Amino acid sequence: MPQASNQFAQLSDFDDRAAELVATRRHLHAHPELSFEEHETAAYVAERLEGWGYEVTRNVGGLGVVGRLRQGEGERSIAIRADMDALPIQEATGLPYASATSGKMHACGHDGHTTMLLGAAEYLARTRHFNGTVNLIFQPAEEAGKGSGAQAMIDDGLFERFPCDAIFGLHNHPGAAAGTFLMRSGPLMAAADTARITITGRGGHASRPHLTVDPIVVAANMVMTLQTVVSRNVNPTETAVVTVGTIHGGTASNVIPETAEIAVSIRSFSPEVRNTLEQRVRDIATSIAEAHGASVSIDYEHGYPVVINSEEETAFATAVVKELVGDDKVGICPMIPGSEDFAYFLEHRPGCFLRLGNGENSAILHSSKYDFNDDSLTTGAAMWARLAERFLSV
Repeated sequence: MPQASNQFAQLSDFDDRAAELVATRRHLHAHPELSFEEHETAAYVAERLEGWGYEVTRNVGGLGVVGRLRQGEGERSIAIRADMDALPIQEATGLPYASATSGKMHACGHDGHTTMLLGAAEYLARTRHFNGTVNLIFQPAEEAGKGSGAQAMIDDGLFERFPCDAIFGLHNHPGAAAGTFLMRSGPLMAAADTARITITGRGGHASRPHLTVDPIVVAANMVMTLQTVVSRNVNPTETAVVTVGTIHGGTASNVIPETAEIAVSIRSFSPEVRNTLEQRVRDIATSIAEAHGASVSIDYEHGYPVVINSEEETAFATAVVKELVGDDKVGICPMIPGSEDFAYFLEHRPGCFLRLGNGENSAILHSSKYDFNDDSLTTGAAMWARLAERFLSV
């Protein structure tokens, strides 16, 4: 690991850029675009990068933008990723820069993520204190949940077209103080799968249940039995979640319906537990349906995999952020049951996904009251600049 030096980016290097970063972030916040619709955001990013001298490639995996900057003869290369998409939520912040598009808002802070990486991009292009190649990845459709932007960019040859030795990413963290970092090696964020279970019975009159096969009773049994999957099939030292999020069936109190449906969210932090959960959900749904004389169909959808930070890259990133902000502003991140498609990148390259504090009183992610904390912008931009410089140190 290269030795730290004051020649690398400092927080103070970004003081005179703070107002510009805030203006950029608020512009992006006011003009949100949903997954696979980030046309204006991608163009905005690409034009900025081109103006600073980056080799820019547009439309990677759809609307992805990659800015590449080479300096010196160094053979090492780094990739840093920011996501660009917003959510289908009606903003309720009342801020002067609130979303100008009804039903769409940056409720997860991707406007801040994009701004911080742009801030680092400008600094790196201006100072060029590194020896190697910087690949800045601006990714669409992180919120897609299926067929996400990360998958699309990888399928479009991201790592073959823009080789890197390691990849890094970041997400803001409501509840942690602005300007602080949370780090964790190994599993960080959960795999997120969904099971949609359709139970088919035999409908009839509510007064003659003996002539029917009641799918609502079957669904109720499934809901209760599924609660035993984690408590009785997963090692207590492991972490997993099985949550029945929806249950639908019937149209009237005096009618036993033909079908009922439940949808289950399943989250895990290891491939082994993930496989166990799927098998148990399938077994329970099938056996309970058969016991009641009903039939069942299961649509089991595998979502984002586990975010697993590699040990070496996490240790490196931790050292960089401690140099930048001090040991007292760097903590250990708990495992997070939410999911993140950065996991796909980490299946192809070693790397680390960091968490940056968004303030103790921040609204939660995906809330209509959420807003990215502008106090973290210069910290995030300085961190990315220093991380790239240290990774590609002369």
